[in-house]
Amino acid sequence: MQERDNILRILRETKTAIEKEDVISLKELSNQTLHTASIYRDTDNIGIAVIVYALSKLIERKNYRMYKNWPKFFKRFNLCLDRAIIALEKNQDKYFVSQLKCVRKEIGSLTGNLKKHIQEVFKKAEINKASRVYEHGISMQQTAKLLGISIWDLAEYAGQTGISDVNLSITLPVKNRVKIAMEIFEK
Repeated sequence: MQERDNILRILRETKTAIEKEDVISLKELSNQTLHTASIYRDTDNIGIAVIVYALSKLIERKNYRMYKNWPKFFKRFNLCLDRAIIALEKNQDKYFVSQLKCVRKEIGSLTGNLKKHIQEVFKKAEINKASRVYEHGISMQQTAKLLGISIWDLAEYAGQTGISDVNLSITLPVKNRVKIAMEIFEK
């Protein structure tokens, strides 16, 4: 696992943001994990990014709270996060990973419309975060594999956002580069 201290900080700040229902902070925390995830192709960081982003969406859309199973789900979700923090503090990597899976398991234990809605939020969160990893220069195929999503879902989302339209090979014309170089050496 890469950057244990950073993941621990992010999870602690996530807990604080949950208490304050601070959706903007949750989204920012999710984005902070993507740089490391992209560099090291670290699935733990990607998992955190997806969970925190999905959580921001669940808190943002208050209509989920109307479902009778919401309080129980949210309490168990928080318990999984608490256990993940403790596991990181104690350097228990396997237990940490099991707590990330615990979140998914909690979704699976739901029934009815709440289950469908939360599964959809997580699916969209995975695709959103995959597009951000793809922005960091990881191939579409590798990104889809890292997140366990289809390359087609990622391609469709990336196409809608314009991520795939960015041309990283555009440079200044030679004359402009020479001019800049000459200005540097004249000083």
